[in-house]
Amino acid sequence: QVQLVESGGGLVQTGGSLRLSCAASGGAFGDYAVGWFRQAPGKERIFVAVIYSNTNTYYADTVKGRFTISRDNAKNTVYLQMNTLKPEDTAVYYCAAVASLTYYWRESSYTYWGQGTQVTVSS
Repeated sequence: QVQLVESGGGLVQTGGSLRLSCAASGGAFGDYAVGWFRQAPGKERIFVAVIYSNTNTYYADTVKGRFTISRDNAKNTVYLQMNTLKPEDTAVYYCAAVASLTYYWRESSYTYWGQGTQVTVSS
């Protein structure tokens, strides 16, 4: 059983930056693929970025070039560096993990989820 805890959310102005962290416990974290999803008010939760155990990464088109996902297996943590933030990035951000990942953009592909962290970008 893997437990995930997100942190690092907050309020930032347009153009600012935040770094989210997803700390894991209870499993062989280095073997897991970890994704970030976000859910804006009144909208569905959508894919943001993923990093595989081999460090391959993929991003949603809306964040490509602005967000960077990385991992530190020694710390059992995955990071999401978010730069040039826009008001439309406002959402609750969730990290999710799975041992064997196929369709990385699908929520249903992930087994473990964190509780989420709020990111608000003011205009």
